[in-house]
Amino acid sequence: MMSQPEYDVIVVGAGPGGSWAAKAAAEKGAKVLLLEKDREVGVPVRCGEAVGTTGLHVVCEPDPIPRGVANEIFGAVLVAPNGREVVLDGLKGIGYVLDRKIFDYELSLLAAAKGVEIRTKAYVYDVIRNGANGNGAINGVRVQHLGKNYDVRAKIVIGADGIESRVGRFAGLRTFTKLKDMESCMQVTLANVTNFDQRYIYLFFGHEVSPGGYLWIFPKSETVANVGIGISGEFARYKSAQRYLQEFIDRRFPKAAAVYTVVGGVTCAPTLKQIVADGVMLVGDAAHQINPMTGGGIVTAMQAGKIAGRVAAEALANGEVSRQALEPYAKEWHDAEGKNHERLYKIKQAVYKFTDDELNRTAEAVLARKPEERTLLNVFKAALIRHPSLIFDVLKVFMS
Repeated sequence: MMSQPEYDVIVVGAGPGGSWAAKAAAEKGAKVLLLEKDREVGVPVRCGEAVGTTGLHVVCEPDPIPRGVANEIFGAVLVAPNGREVVLDGLKGIGYVLDRKIFDYELSLLAAAKGVEIRTKAYVYDVIRNGANGNGAINGVRVQHLGKNYDVRAKIVIGADGIESRVGRFAGLRTFTKLKDMESCMQVTLANVTNFDQRYIYLFFGHEVSPGGYLWIFPKSETVANVGIGISGEFARYKSAQRYLQEFIDRRFPKAAAVYTVVGGVTCAPTLKQIVADGVMLVGDAAHQINPMTGGGIVTAMQAGKIAGRVAAEALANGEVSRQALEPYAKEWHDAEGKNHERLYKIKQAVYKFTDDELNRTAEAVLARKPEERTLLNVFKAALIRHPSLIFDVLKVFMS
């Protein structure tokens, strides 16, 4: 095999979490290699592309928001099974719909500017372990790159390689997801659509539209939108996400042209119980750091990456890369978002069991309020009126 230089940190996966982990580690003086299995960072897109502005600004500071913002969102429209619309308005600048091809590419450039070495079409097919028998701590990866296989060694390997994380499995971490917590998802980017207001995102609920999940319209311009669906794997056994989505598109956008299609699964569960091991850290989807309620994971992956990269560099500076030395990352993540995700998971379990009648009653209860009182917090309060024990979790999520 080809001889390769040794690195302090290897990051597997150049999505937002991976690039941000690589950047954070390099900023602290680590020698970092970022490996991406696809030919180009940002391609293919496997995401709804919507993010909240507040969280994005926090994780990007002190850097400016990278290029790749397609549209700014000012409100949300929640559509009940009976068609009643709850408009959450006056929420100036609550979110962006991104162009992930550009956004992810720009994040990798910011990492490269800090000295990160990047290789694309670099498929990690195994890990290297210490010890004569290869059963010690992980200290590198085996890579297939441009037709050649070689070993690359590093003191720490960060897996940011998605829900199917090979790094996590190689490290012996429990990455299993229960069927009920795996959302079956499909999204189509549609052109020539006009039946929406590009200032709003639209979320549709109900067993006829999106059982155990929701269907969305995320506008990218006046005539282009991401239209997608995520439903519980339990329901997908009986009718596929593709059928639900196509039926909706046929009804609402019969003349639309599909210019991009993405399918996949999203883990809507709390963070894995263990996200670090000796010389190994998991970030983003690989660690199940996805909002269990919404399925969103861009900002949380960047937040986790920022923490993981810094903790990795600090551990290296102290000459210790054991699980114990890397555990501060897991603790910081739990304090920053992990606790909220546990609360959101409990809320999700209750909400996704609602009947259509319960969803309709929730919409009517919110619509009975003054427009200025129609907030997301009050939507959840109305929805969970029969689950008073969860109201405390709702308040914790919104007030934290």
